[in-house]
Amino acid sequence: MADETTTRRCIGSARFGIEPHDAPVEDFPRQPSQKDGLGRMCKVHWNQYTAGLARDAKARKAAAGGDATTTPTSEPEAISPAEPQPARKRRGAQTEPTPVVGSQGDAA
Repeated sequence: MADETTTRRCIGSARFGIEPHDAPVEDFPRQPSQKDGLGRMCKVHWNQYTAGLARDAKARKAAAGGDATTTPTSEPEAISPAEPQPARKRRGAQTEPTPVVGSQGDAA
């Protein structure tokens, strides 16, 4: 095919500082959902882009949930030994059953 191009435009990403550029067609991953069957970013920049997305998602998750892998921004408050802490109940712990009406010899 004489009209087939040997280079393709990688769209880049302003968010992650990846500049658009021309790259050989062989540098683009297959993308069956696209009309021409190729991705919009070259493999190197696609990997940088997805790694950046993963880092951002991890940072958002750590900021929102206080992930244990992150270091706290402030020192935790010290608990004084004079104040007893309430006992914690385990999930699924047995509680006292609620009596059924009439089961205790109630006159009905």
